[in-house]
Amino acid sequence: MRRTATARVGGTWLAIASALMIAVLVLHGPISPDLNVQMTRIATGSMVWLVAHWIAAAGLSLYAVAGLVILTSESQLAEGWWTTTAWAVVPVGALWTLTTAVAEATVVTNAAVSGNAELFEAWWAFAEGKANGFAFVALAIAVIAGNDARKVEPITPAWAAWTAVIAGVASFTGWALGMWFGIGPGSVLWVASSILMSLWTFWFGVALTRSTDKVRPTAVPS
Repeated sequence: MRRTATARVGGTWLAIASALMIAVLVLHGPISPDLNVQMTRIATGSMVWLVAHWIAAAGLSLYAVAGLVILTSESQLAEGWWTTTAWAVVPVGALWTLTTAVAEATVVTNAAVSGNAELFEAWWAFAEGKANGFAFVALAIAVIAGNDARKVEPITPAWAAWTAVIAGVASFTGWALGMWFGIGPGSVLWVASSILMSLWTFWFGVALTRSTDKVRPTAVPS
């Protein structure tokens, strides 16, 4: 019973984190590969940008909590080498990106509003580097969703889990195209697929809070 209860706690925080991240992604929007354009966008919409990133900080913190709780649940949610690793990547990647959220809500926003391009570029490079953590969270969620989809009794319907696998891979790909290679449409792909991925993690989290028979203890060899 304790394992099921622990999984429910993790599911609750995962659902709340996912709802917050959906709101963040809608407010955030795609990132321009042109730093001057991005700086202008932040300066003209500084309040929205600031609020979005403080919400992101809260959501990413809860992703970390959810990952840690589920890792300690000793249930089939974190069985096997790849799935256990994926759940471990979730809090690490979330904490990496949490640094980005705080930096962008403070010094990046202030630099954009004040027109200090040199300071903006320096802190943007820092924030962008730390934000790579979210790309790896997306890959981790793809692995977690794939594990759920292959189960005889999945937590969410198999079609939804497989959709989340595609969304997680697309989120990583979109981030790589947009931020690593400067291809503008990649950022659009990142936002859209990340929202879809977060919708699944919200569903998965809510389902965990209601599940009593699909979250079993990890089998212990006799």
